[in-house]
Amino acid sequence: MPFLNRYVVCSCVAIFCVFLSSSALAEDHAELEIWPGDLPAGSVQMAPKVIAKLKSELTQERIRFVDRATLTVYPAPKKIANGCAVIICPGGGYNILAWPKEGLEVGEWFSSIGVTAFVLKYRVPRRNPDKIHWEPMQDVQRAIRFVRHRAEQWNIDPARIGTLGFSAGGHLTVMSGVQYKTKCYERVDEADDLSCRPDFICPIYAAYLGDKYNDRVAELGPLVTVTKDTPPTFMAVTWDDSMRGAQSALLFARLREQGVPAELHAYAKGGHGYGMRPSDNPVSKWNEQLHAWLKSSGFLSR
Repeated sequence: MPFLNRYVVCSCVAIFCVFLSSSALAEDHAELEIWPGDLPAGSVQMAPKVIAKLKSELTQERIRFVDRATLTVYPAPKKIANGCAVIICPGGGYNILAWPKEGLEVGEWFSSIGVTAFVLKYRVPRRNPDKIHWEPMQDVQRAIRFVRHRAEQWNIDPARIGTLGFSAGGHLTVMSGVQYKTKCYERVDEADDLSCRPDFICPIYAAYLGDKYNDRVAELGPLVTVTKDTPPTFMAVTWDDSMRGAQSALLFARLREQGVPAELHAYAKGGHGYGMRPSDNPVSKWNEQLHAWLKSSGFLSR
């Protein structure tokens, strides 16, 4: 077979495999809307032409438009279920969602260790340039309450529900833990009578922790308001990922000052956006450290 033809065939097979693996990951996993009626007051509506263009750019790896947030459920198998649950926030700069790599694949892994996972499809792209995280924060607060309200349905402990996210989703995860007292929307139903404070947070290569969402300076912005009530925290990041490693170290220091249990894994190499996919860099094993931390912290106790 000529080289060009072999290349085309192999490329087509690779594309098909990506499509197949992504579809298989989502197969038989319920996707639930978290808002029962209208979106919260003040939600920005995008122009139909813009929406149509964004929807046309949908790929298996990236979701470019979400207007109504959902949770895709990865129940833990009954034989190994431990009652812990996590809400996963994929990254993508608050403009897209890295859906399989930082969402579905992660949900699959959590399910394999007995944790029921919920992959949050929060609203993108950015609606408000001055508060790029605001509508996603409405979605994550509602998601936590939604899961806590239905905890018995999924056989999970309402006091062991955490959040985990990557990059912008890592920022959203931090916001869920430090800004849970911020009222983002008016009460919708009885689920909103419950707390939206997560029981633990796991920001992985978190972005935008500096002032005005800056992650190129070794600083933390005014939104990162750590107190003694901030949830226990696990972080993983790399030195060669802009200033995000330095910002995670500063967050770790603030957590220590407030007496909040925390663990930080800062690796030398790996860059940004690796999810849980294997590589030659030690950072690709960060999820093994997370598993050990969840276990030693008591979150996986049956």
